[in-house]
Amino acid sequence: MREVGLVLGVDTHKDVHVATLVDDVGQLVAVAQFAASDRGSREMLMWAKRHGSLRRAGVEGTGAYGYRLGRLLTEAGVEVREVNRPDRSVRRLRGKSDPVDAEAAARSVLSGTARATPKDREGPVGALRALMVARRSAVKARTQAINQIYALLVCCEDGPRARLGGRRGRPLAQGCARLRPTDGTSSALRSLGQRWLRLDREARDLEGQIALIVKRVAPGLLARPGVGVLSAAQLLVTAGDNPHRLRSEAAFAALCGASPVEASSGKTTRRRLNRGGDRAANSALWMIAHVRMMRDQNTRDYAALRTERGNNRKEILRLLMRYIARELYPIILGSLDGGSACEAVA
Repeated sequence: MREVGLVLGVDTHKDVHVATLVDDVGQLVAVAQFAASDRGSREMLMWAKRHGSLRRAGVEGTGAYGYRLGRLLTEAGVEVREVNRPDRSVRRLRGKSDPVDAEAAARSVLSGTARATPKDREGPVGALRALMVARRSAVKARTQAINQIYALLVCCEDGPRARLGGRRGRPLAQGCARLRPTDGTSSALRSLGQRWLRLDREARDLEGQIALIVKRVAPGLLARPGVGVLSAAQLLVTAGDNPHRLRSEAAFAALCGASPVEASSGKTTRRRLNRGGDRAANSALWMIAHVRMMRDQNTRDYAALRTERGNNRKEILRLLMRYIARELYPIILGSLDGGSACEAVA
């Protein structure tokens, strides 16, 4: 008797994962739920194998709640695919429930709709991601602190406002941190100034750690015009520790939201801006393009040529971002894949 080939679909949550099994002809085999823990993931794997041969799995949220589950399944030899949220038109027809979503995940793998390989973050890029998250939080809080200082200075007495009003950033925070707490406003300004300085030190320290990893992992990125430490780190984080999942430079551009999208109809042939993809990576590409337009002579010459052809600055930046994604793709691939991928691309 032939062993039944199964596809696992999982709708992941913070506390509970809901799993369904669909056989290779599309029949629903079983539904169950398991704790969102390593133990629960192992129990899910054993449950699935009791019903037949588990070959493939579709998991929602492989970058969040389903990350450790995806790792365990991959280590067990199961081919894991990342599944996006079900289409809204389908959801309106079939309704919404966790078993329905889990079954849809399994069927998307069975039909070939779900083809994305989950991102790995267990290597140096995983460390970069954690450091970038912490730095982003510190910078956001630092910005909030300085904005609160500006707001308090508006209704401050003439003396402190005259001494601090013309300052910005670090000098302003240092001046506020030296104030004597004579009343509520001066105490608040002193506290906010000290907070800004503390957060600034934290952000700089985290950026230093990020720079060390980027210089060790991908020095070739930093050698390209306009590519700074933070931009390089974000592009590496977007690519992940398993860059072989990116099939081509076009796939990397689409992942960064830098690929044009067809918007033609009838006699009109046009392309529009891609509003999808990783927006942090898109922002990194924009920053690189912006710096090149300001400082790189080759890019300035290209921008001047495009301007003569009628393109505005926004359109030129979009073209440059697509070109930069194509340029940096083999460098990223080679840096994260031991250099062999770079030779293959060349």
